Amino acid sequence: MSPFAFDKRDINFCLFEYLDIEQLLKIPDFSEFNREILDMVLAEAYKFSAEEMGPLAEILDQEGLGFENGKVSMPKEAHKVYRGLTEGGWVAPSGSVDFGGQGLPLVINTAILEILGTYSMPLVMAPGLSRAAGEVLEHCASDELKQLYLEKLYSGQWTGSMCLTESSAGSAVGDSKTKAKKDGDHYLIEGEKIFITFGEHDLTENIIHLVLARTENAPKGIKGISLFVVPKIKVGKDGSLGEMNNVVCGNIEHKMGIHGSPTCTMIFGADGPCHGYLIGEENQGIRYMFLMMNEARIGVALQGLACATASYQDALAYAKERIQGVDMKDMRDVEAPRVPIIKHPDVRRNLLTMKAFSEGMRALIYYTAKCTDLSVHAEEEETRNNNKLMADLLTPICKAYCSDSGFQMTALGIQILGGYGYTKEYPLERYCRDAKIGSIYEGTNGIQALDLLGRKVAGKGAASFMTFLNQYNEFIDQHSEHESLGEYVKKLAKGRDALTEVVMNFQKAGMEGDFYFPLLCATPFLEMFGILTVSYLLLDMAIMAEKKRDELFATAGASNEEERKRVISENPEASFYDGKIHSMRFFLDTYLPQAQGIAENVRSGNRSPLDINF
Repeated sequence: MSPFAFDKRDINFCLFEYLDIEQLLKIPDFSEFNREILDMVLAEAYKFSAEEMGPLAEILDQEGLGFENGKVSMPKEAHKVYRGLTEGGWVAPSGSVDFGGQGLPLVINTAILEILGTYSMPLVMAPGLSRAAGEVLEHCASDELKQLYLEKLYSGQWTGSMCLTESSAGSAVGDSKTKAKKDGDHYLIEGEKIFITFGEHDLTENIIHLVLARTENAPKGIKGISLFVVPKIKVGKDGSLGEMNNVVCGNIEHKMGIHGSPTCTMIFGADGPCHGYLIGEENQGIRYMFLMMNEARIGVALQGLACATASYQDALAYAKERIQGVDMKDMRDVEAPRVPIIKHPDVRRNLLTMKAFSEGMRALIYYTAKCTDLSVHAEEEETRNNNKLMADLLTPICKAYCSDSGFQMTALGIQILGGYGYTKEYPLERYCRDAKIGSIYEGTNGIQALDLLGRKVAGKGAASFMTFLNQYNEFIDQHSEHESLGEYVKKLAKGRDALTEVVMNFQKAGMEGDFYFPLLCATPFLEMFGILTVSYLLLDMAIMAEKKRDELFATAGASNEEERKRVISENPEASFYDGKIHSMRFFLDTYLPQAQGIAENVRSGNRSPLDINF
């Protein structure tokens, strides 16, 4: 199969029509950019991804990684492509210009990561982690650490990693046993971390690990965790490289997917002193690391989106070309011509499912990135605060809902290809394998659900939840009498009522001392929240798309149904906007009712998973 086509039209629609990110360029921090520059940046991302990362994807998957004597080796082709990433400035497009970044809005950085990751997400993880590590240093570290590490991380000369997980402390990072002992101007780090993405490789001369560890006499639990910069090779005060820092890779994991991304067991200080440098203050490590984790969680959401949209584009191309069977209306005629499988209703249902989910996930992730931009760069304090609340609420939904949905969409892609989809002849099975990890790392999706329920909905006086509800309600009030789509606005209102009922049920359970029931329902609750949020975004986009489509009808003088169908078939723009409406209708008719089902489950009070004797 030839490489799929990017969904450039929907990316542009989401960025420039629906989210109208050109408004961001009026903010002083982004005023040096204009639409022409943004278009040029995106065009270069498409070109680099197709020409450089596309050919690399299968090599990374098939050849994988070498590991010998604690050293990880990447395929030689990966070195060339990584150099291209650094030379093109693709490591930190939204990083601070003071430290070598381009200073672009995060929402553009997000689109770039989707474009690059659609072909080769395993390699994109390296610059993605470097940018996230740089973000932590930029906001939390001393000026000395910033000067030593930031520019080289943002340029890609060095890469970064995030070292949280231990064999006895997975998601429960407060149980970490890694030690940090004060020794002059540094700390001695001793411990072992597992599942560390890009913890060891040969793409760059140095790797900068951000390591969670416990100082002497630190409080128990997460309140006693600190965060340290631990370079693979020691860095002098002048930025020069010195001796090895006793950071050793003990093993790499052999994984279901993302074969080109090294997942390492990292051992600190086993063979001698390992120097670490405190970021910020002692015992504040979790707070600092959440900056990096939130960046990584958006990256994981993008991984689900990238795999889903790649699978959709390939499945769509295949369905148009694969001839099999006859049109169902001619099934009794043995002489009937064979047709492309895109003519078959079940294939069309699967394709529209993939289309609707891909568009909904893209809108959710890009919107969250735009909220993050406004939370930092908007001039008005109220705008910054409201967008911070929205970004905080939506981040766990992005991570969990998009990683789960992305995997499900890649499975549908395999289904459309049938037996061929299950073979390595086509890339669909790779997309599926690469997508599955998304629900597991950077905090399993069950952890995301607990974060959503405990911190974002119930925490801080429900400020994030109420900000979301207010925006939701404004949309419903504004469009409830919409001439053609009002019925879907009413369906959305019923979903909102079900969501608030579920939250009240959880509050009631909590007041009655039933701590476990809301936790039991946290994952279904996140799924419900994801369905409602995507439904809202798809409907909002559909209202815009219908207006633009109808303007094209008027321009073409299409006054009846037959003429409008002709315009849709002949005009790609009319077809695009009409497709957005179909995506919304299908999703809200097919998936929005599932939110009601989840509400019914909560309403039932079923506690069987808690009560059963396994």
